[in-house]
Amino acid sequence: PALAQVRGFSCVGAEQLEDDVFDIPFARGSDRLGPAADSPIAAAAERAQAAPGRNICVLGHADAEGGAQAATRLAARRAAAVATALATRHGVERDRIRAEARSPRFATNTPNRPGRNVSIVLLPRAE
Repeated sequence: PALAQVRGFSCVGAEQLEDDVFDIPFARGSDRLGPAADSPIAAAAERAQAAPGRNICVLGHADAEGGAQAATRLAARRAAAVATALATRHGVERDRIRAEARSPRFATNTPNRPGRNVSIVLLPRAE
């Protein structure tokens, strides 16, 4: 069987974009999607479906309680949960989605979103 084409794109600098950003809250220490996640994920998916040429960065955030490594792992699990919801619940093509962890430790030169959320960022259309 043929392998799916993988889109090449980067999420570097995505946290600095201000348009088409959707924030999904998480409970402290949790990587489970709660009811407050439904509306922003659905809104992001709707926007993504309307613009099929735009890629999506899903950026997980976690505060440093429990140490930087634990926070990074939690941020990655949060991002993966949101990316999975976009693809499986809302039909956004998986090759358009990149899920990455962000933590204060390795994102010191960028403004960090609150420590217990995931940001969905629709990137501008590639020219």
